[in-house]
Parts: sequence; C-alpha cells; structure tokens
Amino acid sequence: MTRFDTVLRRLALILILLVAGLVAPAFAQSADQAAATDGVVAKQRTVVDGLKKQLDDIEAKITAERDDDAKLVEIKLQLDDFSHAVLQSGLAFRPRLSEINNRLEQLGPPPGDGQPAEPDIVAKERSALTAEKAEINAVLGVAEGLSVRVNDLVNRIAVFRRDLFARLLTHRYDLDYVLAGEVLDAYSTESGALRRTIWSWLRFVLQFKLNSLLAAAFFALCAAVPLVGGRRLFGRVIKADPSQDSPSYLSRLSVAFWSTLLPSISVVAFLGATYFSLNFYNVLRGDISKMVIALFYTIALVSFVTNLARAVLAPALPNWRLVAVESGAARWLFWLVAAMAIITGIDYLFSSVYDVMGSPLSLTVAESLIATVLVGVLVMLFGFARPFRNDDGTPRGWPRPAKYAFVALGAVMAVSALLGYVGFAKFLSQQVVITGAILSMMYVGFLTAGAVAEEGALASGAVGRRIQKRFGLDDATLDQLALAASIVLYVLVVLIGVPLILLQWGFQWGDIRSWAYSLATGTRIGNVTISVIGIFAGVVVFLVCYFLTRWFKGWLDESVMARGRVDAGVRNSIRTAVGYAGILLAGLLGISAAGIDLSNIALVAGALSLGIGFGLQNVVSNFVSGLILLVERPFKVGDWVVAGDISGTVKKISVRATEIETFQRQTVIVPNSQFINSSVGNWTHRNKLGRIDLKVGVAYGTDARHAAEVLDGIVRSHPMVLKNPEPAVVFLNFGPAALEFELRFFLADILSSISVQNDIRFAILETFHRERIEIPSAARAVDPRYATPPAASAAPETVPSSKGDAPAEVAVLRSPSAPDKPAPRKRARRPDPDTSDVSLEDAP
Repeated sequence: MTRFDTVLRRLALILILLVAGLVAPAFAQSADQAAATDGVVAKQRTVVDGLKKQLDDIEAKITAERDDDAKLVEIKLQLDDFSHAVLQSGLAFRPRLSEINNRLEQLGPPPGDGQPAEPDIVAKERSALTAEKAEINAVLGVAEGLSVRVNDLVNRIAVFRRDLFARLLTHRYDLDYVLAGEVLDAYSTESGALRRTIWSWLRFVLQFKLNSLLAAAFFALCAAVPLVGGRRLFGRVIKADPSQDSPSYLSRLSVAFWSTLLPSISVVAFLGATYFSLNFYNVLRGDISKMVIALFYTIALVSFVTNLARAVLAPALPNWRLVAVESGAARWLFWLVAAMAIITGIDYLFSSVYDVMGSPLSLTVAESLIATVLVGVLVMLFGFARPFRNDDGTPRGWPRPAKYAFVALGAVMAVSALLGYVGFAKFLSQQVVITGAILSMMYVGFLTAGAVAEEGALASGAVGRRIQKRFGLDDATLDQLALAASIVLYVLVVLIGVPLILLQWGFQWGDIRSWAYSLATGTRIGNVTISVIGIFAGVVVFLVCYFLTRWFKGWLDESVMARGRVDAGVRNSIRTAVGYAGILLAGLLGISAAGIDLSNIALVAGALSLGIGFGLQNVVSNFVSGLILLVERPFKVGDWVVAGDISGTVKKISVRATEIETFQRQTVIVPNSQFINSSVGNWTHRNKLGRIDLKVGVAYGTDARHAAEVLDGIVRSHPMVLKNPEPAVVFLNFGPAALEFELRFFLADILSSISVQNDIRFAILETFHRERIEIPSAARAVDPRYATPPAASAAPETVPSSKGDAPAEVAVLRSPSAPDKPAPRKRARRPDPDTSDVSLEDAP
C-alpha cells in the first residue's frame, strides 16, 4: 500500500465522520418529533374517547330529567363546558398540523407519471407526514362529531324546556267543587304534619344543635349591624324630609329610588347571611332548608313591593309623591298593591311547602286557585279606582285605556283560574305583581338617572351641594360627576332589573349565567365576534397606551428637548408627531386587544377609500397637508406668517388646521391645504432678521440733501437698528405733494418692528420741528397754488398785515389743522432769508 492510498483512506474516514455528525442530529430531531407527535395523538385520542363516553352519560341524563327545568339548565351548562373541552382537544393538533403542511409544501407535489422518481428519503418522509396527518384528521373528525352531537343536545334541551313552559300555561285541571270538603280535610291533615315537622326539627336543634344555632344567630346579627349603620348613613338619601313643602322632582325621584333599592338590598343581604350561617353550622335539615328559602323569598318580595309602592305613592307625604293622585286614592292604591304582594308571596310559600311535604295535588291547586282569584279581583279594583280630580273637584278615574286594561287583566286571571287553567292564572298574577314592581322600579331608576344627568341638576340638590362643599368642586366638574353617576345608575338598573325579570319569566340562573358568559367571552355575529371582556380589555389597553404616550411626550419635551435647547418649532413638530403616532398605536393595540381582526378593518378601510376620496377629499387634503407641514416645517410655532389677508403668529400646528393669532389677538383657524396650495410669507423662517421700509414725505422747497442727512442720523441713532447691514435713506420720487424718501434699515428681531417704527416716527417729528423741515399734508395735494415758484411769492408786500388784506399766496402757508394761523416754517426755507425771516417774525 502506497503512502498516497493511506492519505486517501484517512480523508475518506474524516468525510464520513463529518457527514455522520451533520446527519445524526437531524435524524435524532426527526425521531424526537415523531415520538412527541405519537404522544400527542395518543393523549388526545384518549381525551376524545373519554369525552365521547361522558357525552353518552349526559344524553342519558337529559332523557331522565326532561321534566325538571332546573336540571335541564344544569345539563346545558355541562354541555357548554363539554363543548369547550372538545374545542381545546382540536386546538392541541394545530401546531403540528401547521408544521406538516409547511413541510409538505417544501417537498412539493409528488412526481407524476413519466417523471423521474424522487429520492427514497424524500418519498419516505412524504409518506410518514401524510400518514401522520391522516391520523390527526381522524381524531379531529371524531371531535367534530362530538361537537355536532353537543349542538343537537342543546337544541333538544331547548325543545324540552319550551314544552314544559307550554304545559305549565296550557294545562287544565278538572275542578270538582263538590270535593271542597276533602280539600279542607287534606289541608287540616297537612297543616298538622307541617307543625309536627317543624316542632321535631326545633326539638332536635335545641337538644343537639343549640350552640350551632346560637353561633348562626350571632353571625346573622353581626350581618344586620352594617345594615342598621347603612340606614343611618344613607338616611338623608332614602328618607323624605316632611318639612320640605316643594321638593324638586329630582329629589323626589332620588328618594323614591334609593328608599326602595337600599332597604330591599339590605333585607336580601340579611336574609342571605342568616341562611348562610344556619346552613354553615348544619342547623338546617333538607326539608326545612327549602321551607326557609321559600319563607325568605316571600319576606323579600313583600318588602320590595311595599317599599316601592310607599316610595311612589307616598301616602303620608303628598309633597314627595311621584304620581299626582289624591291622598285618599294614594292610600287605597298602596294597600291594594301591598295586598297583592302579600297574597302572591303566601301563594308561593304554601306551594313550596306543599311540594316539600309531598302534599296532595288538589291542595296545591285549591290554594293557587284562591290566591289567583283574589289577585284578579284586586287588579280589577285597582282599575276601578278614581285617583284624580276634575277641575270642578269631582273624582276622576284612570284614562279609559288604562282602566280597561286593568279590568280585563284581572278578569282574565280570575276566569282562567275558575275554568281550571290555574297555572296560566298563577303565571299572570306573578307577572302582574313581581314583574310590574320590577319594571316600575326600573322606570323610576331610569327617570332618576336622566334627571341626575341634566345640567345643573346635581348642584341644585342638597346632596350635590354637600359634595361640592366637601371636595371643593366647581359647577362644571360637578356636572361631569353627575353624568358619570347617571351612567352608573343606568348600568345598575339594567344589571339588577333584567335578570330579575328573566327569572320571573321562567328562565333559570343557569341561563343567565350562560348568556353572561357568552356575552363576556364572545358572541359571534356573522364573521365578527363581540366580547364584553375583549372590549373592556381593549379600552383599558387604549387608555394605558394613551396616558403612556402623554407621559412620554411630556418627558421628551421637558427633559430631553428643553435641555438640548431645541428650537420651539422643532419641539412642537416632534411633540405633535409623537402624540399622533402614540394615539394611532394605542388605537391599534386596543382594537387588537378587543379581539377584532385588523384585516377586517383593512378591508373596511379599502371599501371606504373610494367614498373618502370623493366625500372627504378636503379633510384628507388638509390631513396630508398637515403631515407635510410637520415634516418640511416651512413655518413653526412662534413664526410671524402672512397667508393671504391673514397675518399673525403661529400658535399651534395640527394635522388638519393651523391656529394663527393676529396682532389684534384674534384666533384664526386656517386649513393646512391653504398653506400648501398658496404662497405663504414667513418673516421669521430662518431667523428673525428683517428689513423695515419707512416712507417719509418732505415738502417741496426743502433742502433734499439736508433732509436725507437728518433722516439718516435719526435711523442710525436708534439702538435697535443694525449697523450691518447698514441702514440707508433713499430718495424715491417726486410725489404730487411731497418729496418722497424711504428709510431702509434692518432689525435683529423683526417682531419688534412696531415699537422701532414708533420711536423713529416720533424722532422724525421732533427733529423736523427743530430743523424747520415741513411734512406736507393731504390738503396741499389738491391746492393748485402750491405749485407756484417760491421766488414769485417771496415779495415783502405779500406778507399778511394786520389789516386783514392777506394775499392769496399766504393761504398756502396756513396749517390745515389751524387754518386761521399762518405756518411760519414755510417762509424759513425760501431763497431770500432776510425778507422771509422778517416777515415770519412779524406774522401773527
């Protein structure tokens, strides 16, 4: 073996080792991915199989509980959780499916007929990926089938519940009034059984659960302490003041609303705390617990309805009455409403007790029959009431539509019950009493919220004045606080009233919880999913980003650019750009956090682009022009600009318009497109250096060179006139009435030109008066005698005398401001100084 062969073998061994080192990790990674995929598939297959068995059990439970509405609602909630679990099982495959699809796209389609075969390693990888994808799709197919079954079961539950409600309202009981005696015997028997049940429970509690009963009573009393303190704290809010003769409508609404809501909440909280304490210490037995719940519900119902009726009708306080009815009628209506509430509550209590004790159905039907007939009669009496008075003082009843509605409703309840449709009559009576009270309460709440939101309403009330005095708020802030309070009241009324009404109309807490969960997590309308939580999160994200933007903008302006002595205009441009960029970013993040797909917004924006192009072209033009102004900065805040007829100082540059303050302190809002499409003068664009041109007229006959020297000395002597560039006095023209000069000088700050020109003009007047240089007036411009040569009018005999025979030439020497006196300085500049001087000194 030669030396060359040995070298070749060593090189080949090195190459083999390198290739093995590169390929082995790839194979190991592929093996790890395959093992992980097999684990995910096996795990999810087990999960799906378990879900399938669980769904079978739920379906069997639906069939068994089809006559129990509450059980059906619980099963529906279980199906909602089950649907979420099926969805999560399908989502577990999404990452791996994305990897498989991407890899198959990289491999490309398999070779067709007549094409060369692909390498074995590629073919094996393609086959493995396809098999894996098929296995995953099989599991997903099973999960999709479970999801379809869930939807079918939900629909089946809805059908069962509708049938139950329909049977409740349309079922007719055969009333045999001959068997009334048997019903009385059953009532006596069940009453005795009820007494024995309660006494046996009490004896057991007193013997074995006395300490637990005392502890439960103690905690119930502790729960009542805050309620009593709350009544003392909110006494002024919930209690009407009898000493006020004419309280405002807002005060009456507020007292009616809070005097109903707060005591009702207090009663419910106390009863709930009592039941929780008794149940926590195992004082309540199963049957007694249901009876206690029914008793507490009756107490809460009667308390709520009577509080509301007392607040609205105010039988003892006519000045606080919300409805303009007579006092006698108010008391009568109040007792009618209270009686209906008591009868409805007792009906519910007895029905619950009979159901717990398993009493005969005839006893429950008879009790409900009596209750509904009584409520129907009370409703008819309510309609026959005469709560108003005519102008002549005679009583007047309800308007005819309201009266007929009350009478018809009461008659329908009574007749339906007597005909055997006790369930329908009972449902109507409950809605009249309970739903009517809830709707009345909501209406009062809405009126209160609307009255609070009115401008100045809160400040006119005692509560508003106390808040304003306590926190030192002004009227505007108090109005904003009132608006926020009205919104809170609206939300509070809806959140309390709507669930209570739904419960009365046959829905269960499970339904309300399910709807609330769907509304909070997302309700799909078409291709858009609306979520209350998402919207709230989006608003929070937007507000956080907005305030962060404001903080960053202030920090950048005050801590960075101010220390760097950045120009005010540059600072304003950067501050504006950062502000708009931050708001745009906050809006995008808020929309994304709300769960709204930005691609949908892009599609909507594309669809609206044509309309924007035609309908909002001026707005878009101003917006784009504003961006150009912020970038190119032809002027900045603080510059003195001239745009058409508008001249002033730039105060603010926004993306739509620019705010200019004129020298008369008038604010003018100029659209940005006007600055882009028209010529704009900027006196302070590069710097504040500027030239002032000041025109001065000198009378004919004046030594022009001397006048120019005087003007040049005046302008050079001013301290604010720059020496470089050098000021100049230019002899412009021979005007019709004067020799026209122009002073041209430069100022370091053109914004001070008004004061400089003012100083120079005063200096010109004072110096011209001292030098006997006359400034002609407008009167000489129309006097033809002004053009007479000076020599022709210089004769001594033309000097005015005291005789009053002044020649015509002297008229040109009179001052226009004082026409009866000659102007002596005119003669001082004539060629013959001796003659003219003598005559001027002698002139009057």
